[in-house]
Amino acid sequence: MSRWLVTGAGGMLGQDLLARLATAGESAAGLDRTALDITDPGAVRTALETHTPDVVVNCAAWTAVDDAEAKEAEALAVNGTGPRVLAEACEVSGAVLIQVSTDYVFAGDARMPYGEDDRTAPRSAYGRTKLAGERAVLDTLPETGFVVRTAWLYGAGGGNFVRTMIKLEGIKDTLDVVDDQLGQPTWTGDLADRLVLLGLAALAGTAPAGVYHGTSGGETTWFGFTREIFRLLGADPERVRPTTSEAFVRPAPRPAYSVLGHERWKAAGIEPIRDWRTALAEAFPALVRAERG
Repeated sequence: MSRWLVTGAGGMLGQDLLARLATAGESAAGLDRTALDITDPGAVRTALETHTPDVVVNCAAWTAVDDAEAKEAEALAVNGTGPRVLAEACEVSGAVLIQVSTDYVFAGDARMPYGEDDRTAPRSAYGRTKLAGERAVLDTLPETGFVVRTAWLYGAGGGNFVRTMIKLEGIKDTLDVVDDQLGQPTWTGDLADRLVLLGLAALAGTAPAGVYHGTSGGETTWFGFTREIFRLLGADPERVRPTTSEAFVRPAPRPAYSVLGHERWKAAGIEPIRDWRTALAEAFPALVRAERG
């Protein structure tokens, strides 16, 4: 049995990761942002000395994408400085570090899935700060640092697109949803499973350090995603109407193309995440319960 420390444990990914670690029989401690400020070197050193983890998974992040445009320094402290502080502490302790990152590190203008080693070119403050965190981990821990990029996350343990659409289905006759952004809806439960497998493979020496892409198989738009949510609710998918990104202008630009490739998992002997529709169907009852009670 190995020892794990999960930072940002209060978020929906952190919650699912702790649950998966418990099921796997691993010893895990979870610290939310009130229990651990990952930008504080002294606090991080104390946490690692107290819990003596073999694997640290950093789920802590500034995820308010639009707010980061006006508060990039604050976002960089959490998304860039925090991972560097964790990496430096793991370098001393010998722990493996898995840093959760994002598709926003890419420009979002590709025509085929982004590979793990493709050129990064973030177009938003959020993407720039997350890329800084990636580089800090990989530069500090070239042999024991892992970055897992994900996108379009949903889960029962927090607010997200799926829960919002479940709520809106009950109060709106029709919904206009963007149909010109392509990505991979990803259940936090599936991502948590891969993080556990990756950490165990890292400890066993069978997973090469570096970048992995933790998104579901397949691809769809937000419009297609919403129609599938309506179908699972037993609602008429025709109530969901397509629109363009121009109808929902936001401070931070959204990637038009967020589809990620999954080749690196083969090197670790781990299967990539399954198709997004299959995962959504399995996750859906818990999502409905979480939203509707």
